Amino acid sequence: MKKLGLSLLFLFVTVTLFAQLKFDLGIKGGVNFSKVSFDVDDYSAESITKSHFGAFGRLGWDRVFIQPEFYFSGKGGDVTMSTVTSFNYKTIDIPILLGGRIIKGKLFDLHVVAGPVINNIVTKDLEASDAFDEEFYKDHYFGIQYGVGIDVLFLTLDARMENGLGNFYSQPDNSGKNQTFMVSLGFKFL
Repeated sequence: MKKLGLSLLFLFVTVTLFAQLKFDLGIKGGVNFSKVSFDVDDYSAESITKSHFGAFGRLGWDRVFIQPEFYFSGKGGDVTMSTVTSFNYKTIDIPILLGGRIIKGKLFDLHVVAGPVINNIVTKDLEASDAFDEEFYKDHYFGIQYGVGIDVLFLTLDARMENGLGNFYSQPDNSGKNQTFMVSLGFKFL
């Protein structure tokens, strides 16, 4: 009898959780303001503007959700020492974000997100450089993303910061990290 009671309780809790489970699926795109920084003080860095596009999912309950994403992104920056060197590269980014709704309404939600991201470099390009070499790009690196977003009906608008935790470029004397500010507009179709 005790096993039957526990089984029924487990079934009830499972059905209740999944009945309240909310799932969104959509596409997104936007603009990146990307900047590279190096651990050598002689360099000064400028940000460049690139874009990103991809898909996202959102799985959650009342105020808490998990948001995995998959998108293609352009990143890089201009580094000046004696000459200007442009780092341009494209990545496939896969963030897994934990989110919370601060304001939850019928037509409008305000949320915050944060979590890790893996960046896989798919193309690499260096312009006008004797000090840097394309062979020192890493294949992938890790970072952290955090930001705020607004959902209005089926649209979602996000502003997010990404800080590289690992180096995207690593020479014996020098290594570089990327920092990106992203603004995205998404369309939820599920």
